[in-house]
Amino acid sequence: MAAVSYDRWLHELWNGEPDRLESVARGVVSPGFVGTWPGRPGLVHGPEELAAVIRQGREMFDELRFEVEVGPITQGDLTAARWLARGVHQGAACEFRGHDLLRSGPEGFTEYWVLAEDPTG
Repeated sequence: MAAVSYDRWLHELWNGEPDRLESVARGVVSPGFVGTWPGRPGLVHGPEELAAVIRQGREMFDELRFEVEVGPITQGDLTAARWLARGVHQGAACEFRGHDLLRSGPEGFTEYWVLAEDPTG
């Protein structure tokens, strides 16, 4: 179940259609979801805030796509994966990598921690 959810997390949410972000987020994360970014603990609460942060991040790039490099690896209620993102930022091709760690619950992912590089050209 967690591996399928991570596939939805990455491909339907982060790579998905911008006009479906809220709907997909409601199907992937729990209503009480909390997302943490480096230096920003508890930045996101709930599916709507997650969709807004994803939309904001994606608007900084053209042709942004994420793909799995390692994983997902699941143990108990935790899922980890390493991803590669490629896109165009300020007119230049770029790529960056990151690591996701998600905790699953009965209604979807409940917690999220991410570490990511800065985009480079």
